[in-house]
Amino acid sequence: MKRISLAVVALIVAGMSLSSCSHKVTRIDPGEQVDLSGRWNNTDSRLVAEQMIDMVLKEKWIGEHQEQHNGQRPVVIVGFVTNKSHEHIEAETFVKDVESSFIKSGRVRLVQGGKKRDELRAEKADQQTNASTSSMKKFGLEQGADYILQGSINSIVDSQKRKKVVYYQIDLELTNIQSNEVVWIGDKKIAKFVKN
Repeated sequence: MKRISLAVVALIVAGMSLSSCSHKVTRIDPGEQVDLSGRWNNTDSRLVAEQMIDMVLKEKWIGEHQEQHNGQRPVVIVGFVTNKSHEHIEAETFVKDVESSFIKSGRVRLVQGGKKRDELRAEKADQQTNASTSSMKKFGLEQGADYILQGSINSIVDSQKRKKVVYYQIDLELTNIQSNEVVWIGDKKIAKFVKN
C-alpha cells in the first residue's frame, strides 16, 4: 500500500512541477516602455541616448566647428562608455543607441572606432593581396575624427525593507581630439521607485 501511495504522490508532484514550468511569451513593440524589475532597460538606453545627443547638438561647439571649417559637419567617434553602476549593463547597446541618434540627426559625420575599426583595417589588408587593383581599398584614406564622445553610467541604490529607489546618472563628454579641449559635458539622471 505504501508503494502505491508513494507512486501516486510522485506522479502528482511531477504533474505539478510540469504545470508550473509552462510560461507564455507575448511579442511587444520594442519601443513600448515596460519596466518589470526597475533595472536599466532598453527604454532607458534609447531615451537617454536620444535626449543626450539632442543636448550635445544644441551646444555652441558645433557652430564654432562649422565656422572654422567652411561649414563642414564635424566628424565624431564614440569611444568607451564605462558601466560603473551596481548592475550588469551592456554598455555597447547604449553606445549603438548614441551612434544611431548621431546619424539620424544628420548634423555630424560618424566614424567607426574600436574593434570594428580594426576589422575594417584587417579587411583592407586582406584586399591588398586578394582584390583586383581597381577595387582594392587603400590604406591611409580613412576619415579622421575631430571629436570623441566618452562617458560613464553610474548608479546609487537606496533601499528600506521591500522598497528601493534606483538612481542612475549618465555622464558624457565630447573632446576635441586635436587640442584635447573638452567642448561639451552633459548628464542625464533617472530615478526609479521599486516596491516589491
